[in-house]
Amino acid sequence: MRVLVAEDEPMMAAAIADGLRDEAFAVDVVHDGAAALERLSINDYDVLLLDRDLPVVHGDEVCRQVAAGDGAVRVLMLTASGTVAERINGLSLGADDYLPKPFDFDELVARIRALGRRTRPALPPVLERSGIRLDPHHRETYRDGRYVSLSRKEFALLEELLRADGGTVSAETLLEKVWDENADPFTTIVRVTLSSLRRKLGEPQLIETVTGVGYRVR
Repeated sequence: MRVLVAEDEPMMAAAIADGLRDEAFAVDVVHDGAAALERLSINDYDVLLLDRDLPVVHGDEVCRQVAAGDGAVRVLMLTASGTVAERINGLSLGADDYLPKPFDFDELVARIRALGRRTRPALPPVLERSGIRLDPHHRETYRDGRYVSLSRKEFALLEELLRADGGTVSAETLLEKVWDENADPFTTIVRVTLSSLRRKLGEPQLIETVTGVGYRVR
């Protein structure tokens, strides 16, 4: 999944982003509400992690504009205030979920995953196809019962392909969902990562190249 972290405290933003990347998310970071709205107008995100007290454009206004738009991004609002009244107020602005600071990072990841599932067709928590079994929660992959050790990007790339349920996914979509806005659109990183993933999954090859279209798991 692709996540936008909008947090005005640089150290916290960096810590959250690094932790989410360790969980195989593609993450972009901004430090004010205006920058958040700009990124949302350019990129397709699954989840917006939104600090409520953002400068320039307040987090409440960012939430209102996101809720009023026609995008599929889900909003998880973060705030230092955890009172019931504040939570109700945040949800009434259009937030999909609300998490007071300080929070447990594992809970944050679980909430992001839950929100991300809402932006896509309903799928089982464990993805299985053609002998591949991928468990996003435990970050485990098996092929025909054999454990396959994957890097974060290999895991995320395979997850995107499995979520397509046999459909073809373009290289552009994989680059957008698995990497972040700093990725060079002319890079060969998708092809290189796919080559490594295919090697680790072993024979016979399950990931097909659909010429001129993209890739799919048969």
